Amino acid sequence: MLVDEDDDELFALLDDEYARSILVATSVEPMAADALAERCGASEPTIYRRIDRLESFGLLASDQQLDPDGHHYKTYTARLERVTIELEDGDLTVEVDRAEDAADRFTRLYKELR
Repeated sequence: MLVDEDDDELFALLDDEYARSILVATSVEPMAADALAERCGASEPTIYRRIDRLESFGLLASDQQLDPDGHHYKTYTARLERVTIELEDGDLTVEVDRAEDAADRFTRLYKELR
């Protein structure tokens, strides 16, 4: 199997220092973009670009929060659990394991009960 464009994009994303820093930070606790910018030493626009890319690959999940003063903001949590790359007999296989979100878990449990 040849590496396809999605794999190339995933490799490029995981090779990005800011994307990795976001994943590491949000694997410990949910964080807002401004906190991630401070933690990663990057501008908020840079962090938002990486967040968008990470979400598009399903590696990051967002959750809407409400401040006591009534403002809304998002926090982000890493969904990436593992990336496995196997090379065997001329085949390259890339497997990405993601944490299940609540909706996916409910759907899976419902299907198993049927």
